[in-house]
Amino acid sequence: MKHVRLGRTGLRVSRLCLGTMTFGLQCDEERSRAILDRAAEGGITFLDTADVYPLGGTVETVGRTEEILGRWLAGRRDAFVVATKCVGPTGPRPWDRGASRRHILDAVDASLRRLGTDFIDLYQLHGHDPHTPIDETLRALDDVVRAGKVRYVGVSNYLAYQLARALGRSETLNLVRFDSAQPRYSLLFREVERELFPLCLEEGVGVIPYNPLAGGLLSGKHERTRPPADGGRFTLGTAADRYQQRYWQERMFDTVDELTAVAAELGVALPTLAVAWVLAQPAVTAPIIGASRPEQLEATLAAVDLELDDALFKRLDELTVDYRRGDAGI
Repeated sequence: MKHVRLGRTGLRVSRLCLGTMTFGLQCDEERSRAILDRAAEGGITFLDTADVYPLGGTVETVGRTEEILGRWLAGRRDAFVVATKCVGPTGPRPWDRGASRRHILDAVDASLRRLGTDFIDLYQLHGHDPHTPIDETLRALDDVVRAGKVRYVGVSNYLAYQLARALGRSETLNLVRFDSAQPRYSLLFREVERELFPLCLEEGVGVIPYNPLAGGLLSGKHERTRPPADGGRFTLGTAADRYQQRYWQERMFDTVDELTAVAAELGVALPTLAVAWVLAQPAVTAPIIGASRPEQLEATLAAVDLELDDALFKRLDELTVDYRRGDAGI
């Protein structure tokens, strides 16, 4: 497994990152541990989670994923780079969410406790909080970095202008700056290429995109003539409607059919081709891959060894260029 720098920092992370949002609802703890074991065997040392996970859960299930990950990390914490996030609702009180100083300080300590660690390598805002001044957020993050609880900070689901403004305020106020961005990105959602990727390249911000398989649609296992199979993201609790709206569309199934044919020509699995294409983007540091079973990682792990020549890269670009002009929803 190759390791690369996270943006302009000195931190090196594996070329693939394992996402854990399936742990605790879609996957029980035994299966979650098996997925982590397979990822580690494959050379992945970069793990991503969030305080609100598992995906599809409710306020009653928040923190469950971090707890599972924390138990697995016991005795081997130093062998991994661990990323988590805050901003989403973690309790019933109005201050149990957002990017206020109160919530960030509470959320960091809660994540440290659940993960069973003294520090978080990468602490990310899970989304933009329009109700909290960015200066307040940055000062709180600066404090947790100076306290040694967090090593680096980043964002997820930020628009380019939101990240640019935050970087400017960090420079002006001499506060910690965001060194990573985590956008949704795949062959079926390329909106972020227009503004976010150029900004990240110019500013030295690492990009760790999620959903490189479009919620599983780019696995090729779904059929448009049949309803989504139980157990996947298209039927999973509170996340089902969101994923169906994002990807369960006729034009996307048409594109998947075309991409499946390309993968067959190459003699590779469609997930391998899809993740390799994301890896080939100059702005991308490490795509976040996920699984609900350990064996699903085989195809995505293979992506690090698949090099796309110029002709193939251009062909995939032409097949999916319309998704570069999608809506700006995240």
